[in-house]
Amino acid sequence: KSMSHILNQEVGRLRERILVLGSEVEENLLIAVDALKRRDQARSLALIQADEWINEKRIKIGMDCLTLMATQQPVARDMRQIAAIIEIAGELERIHDYVKGISKINRLISPEIDIKALLLPLPDMTAITAAMLHASLTAFAHADEALARRTPVRDSEVDRMYEELNAEVIRRVHETPSDMELANRLQWAGHNIERAADRVINICEWVIYMITGIFEEMDNASPQHEQEANLNY
Repeated sequence: KSMSHILNQEVGRLRERILVLGSEVEENLLIAVDALKRRDQARSLALIQADEWINEKRIKIGMDCLTLMATQQPVARDMRQIAAIIEIAGELERIHDYVKGISKINRLISPEIDIKALLLPLPDMTAITAAMLHASLTAFAHADEALARRTPVRDSEVDRMYEELNAEVIRRVHETPSDMELANRLQWAGHNIERAADRVINICEWVIYMITGIFEEMDNASPQHEQEANLNY
């Protein structure tokens, strides 16, 4: 077999592995918030444990990409695909860190506490973020530049809902100061989703780079981002 044939096969396999990893992360993101809403701590524990498995997959993809670069010496588009695969795998791993974060928050809140009223925008925020992730992976699978450019636009909806969640949290703390710890935890769950949506934008940037060879930072900065960067929880 020619080197180019082997390279094409191997890159194809790596692309498949990214799509499998991505669909797991997407599913777990939805499960994490559903478990929080339903107060299902067992499912949250399962997601915390799954994070190790996700990390291992990301490392293996990265190592296999490096091996391919060393043995097949890819150039131009193949090289861009491999670089994008390494970066996208890293972004997926980070999104799953937010899944783990939400799962840990669920386990910190007593199972008997009903948090539905405080959570209001969170399931919708999560649905949009998961849809953005799905679209970014579809753009990757089909080398669809237009879809990769359209997808980040929805981040503004996620940011708006995050602001609604923050407003609700502040209102709750004013009304019931004893709920401050609970409210802070739910605000942090929202922050995890908001950050996950930002990671999806990074995936879109790498998809565009893979297709065009030009890396462009896409505008996703909401005014809050700079302040939030200084918050340590």
